[in-house]
Amino acid sequence: MTVESNGVSANELDSLQHGIIPISAFAAAGNMAGLRDALNQGLDAGVSLAEAREILVQVYPYAGFPRSLNALSELMQVAESRRRRGILDEAGREPGRPIPKGDALLAAGTANQTRLAGGPVSGPLFDFAPQANEYLRTHLFGDIFERDNLDWQSREVATVSMLAALSGVEPQLYAHIGISMNIGLRPEQLYTLADVLEARFGREAAERVRVGIQRQREARQQ
Repeated sequence: MTVESNGVSANELDSLQHGIIPISAFAAAGNMAGLRDALNQGLDAGVSLAEAREILVQVYPYAGFPRSLNALSELMQVAESRRRRGILDEAGREPGRPIPKGDALLAAGTANQTRLAGGPVSGPLFDFAPQANEYLRTHLFGDIFERDNLDWQSREVATVSMLAALSGVEPQLYAHIGISMNIGLRPEQLYTLADVLEARFGREAAERVRVGIQRQREARQQ
């Protein structure tokens, strides 16, 4: 077993990533009772308030602003309830570098998208609706992925968990499982993600991830 410098096996997810999984899934599904429990457990395990907030802001490109805003409201209430009970949660840190604006943001987002996808992203859909790819590059891969207070692997753990919680978005789920592998997440870590989903959220979501992992592995062997 290979062990990294932080004491976590290279084939395991770290404690932050374990906490991210149910938080992301319940937020994307709009299940506030489940999210409340996941937030309390995640904060107890050391997820900072800033990290939890980052995850819930990231819900908006995948499940929509209403669910992101509702989830952020739930976090605010959970944090206040914990504060009143004398629980001092770690504040965490905000991004350490300024986010580009205008053309520089589009350039940064395009570079991030290319790196994550393993090559330039194009195709008939984006020829038909080029503004969709521009929004992806500026708002998602620019505004969000330029924020450096959550690493890319953890952001992809969040994204895979969100998409797994939703039905009818398998193409996007499978694509993000591929992106996860592109940036160094191993199939074993993604299977762990599926196991956590099954235990904490639901079996159907877990099975979607397992199918996606197998499809990506088969595609990469061709």
